[in-house]
Amino acid sequence: MAVSQTSGAGYPSVRLAYLVSHPIQYQAPLLRRIAREPGIDLTVFFGSDFSVRGYQDQGFNVEVQWDVPLLDGYRSEFLPRLRDSGTVSPLNPISRGILQRLRMPDGAPAFDALWVHGYASVNALQGIFAASALGIPVLLRAESWLADRPRHPATLAAKELFFRMLRPAIAAALPIGSRNREYWARYFGPDMPQFLMPYAVDNAYFAARAQNADTAKLRAELQLSPNRPVILFASKLQQRKHADHLLEAYHRLCFSSDPGPYLVIVGDGEERQPLETRATELGLDGVRFAGFRNQSELPAFFALAQVFVLPSRHEPWGLIVNEAMACGCCVVVSDDVGAHTDLITNGVEGFVYPTGNIEALTNALRQVLSVPGQARRMGEAARSRIAGWDFEADVRGLRAALAAVTKRLHTDLDSGFGTRKL
Repeated sequence: MAVSQTSGAGYPSVRLAYLVSHPIQYQAPLLRRIAREPGIDLTVFFGSDFSVRGYQDQGFNVEVQWDVPLLDGYRSEFLPRLRDSGTVSPLNPISRGILQRLRMPDGAPAFDALWVHGYASVNALQGIFAASALGIPVLLRAESWLADRPRHPATLAAKELFFRMLRPAIAAALPIGSRNREYWARYFGPDMPQFLMPYAVDNAYFAARAQNADTAKLRAELQLSPNRPVILFASKLQQRKHADHLLEAYHRLCFSSDPGPYLVIVGDGEERQPLETRATELGLDGVRFAGFRNQSELPAFFALAQVFVLPSRHEPWGLIVNEAMACGCCVVVSDDVGAHTDLITNGVEGFVYPTGNIEALTNALRQVLSVPGQARRMGEAARSRIAGWDFEADVRGLRAALAAVTKRLHTDLDSGFGTRKL
């Protein structure tokens, strides 16, 4: 639970409300960290509890019950529900009472700022406009980027109009990275204040679990001989993730290396059966399908692998890349994975290749695996690079944003986006 404190300038703590659709496994440790921060009194409002109850994940196509604590260590409330189908969409969930919760019985604002995750849902818009009506400054964070899929001109015109209406209600944006910053500047204009709050994971958690992983046990479970390197894919088996591209690249790679590497595919979803069928057709006996694994199990796979690959199309960020790098794993990603702009220098922490170019993917894997010690060196560079892309940077950015919009919270660091080289 968050405890009311005072800020470094002697003022009462800034009362910060955070509105989000549901408890998210990636965000829970960040919220715990913010709740410990002096000068910030955090209350989290959720629209749904489906991720706590367990749910059928449509991407993984399995019943998911997260094995990490989602609600511990910070103050939270579940808003009364008008609609909740156990999924997230513009119309799910829809809560009631957001305005009432943001104000005191006498009508005064109950919070000094509202942080909202996303803008394209009824709940988010309810929160944004309720806060605006009460004079509460709104901080907006989302994954959006400019590499949108093709849209009809009328749709794009409507989007421009929507953001012109939304702009007066937003005090500042909290970009997760460079591409997201460009998005806010494009739709809100260059005068929109922006404070970098990077998309990060609990680096220490993943690093520690990778270091302590029993890779020999996992290797035995997957029936992997110790003298062959491991290429890892871990994500939902959906078409846009393009594990099929990786499978084809692996097939080409096996012709030019002896002994050939293994390909371990972690995850489940609609593409699993086609992938298994294709692997059989190609006679690839080095492919292992490990199925869905919970978050606590993934570090062992990263520790086992020489290289992690994410060949996605239209991946605004890709937090699985952060996880792999925190575990000291070399990474190869398509240039449609948004994280690469901020986290990967080509040839240093891994490689970035043109989306859909299977030959380029094959060559990147060959460069990682054919040079002795290359994967290890790149993995160490990845661990070093991700160390500064962490929750402490998130807190610095959030403090700077709150100091700017409330004029009360003391901060020793100007964390405006433009002050940090990305």
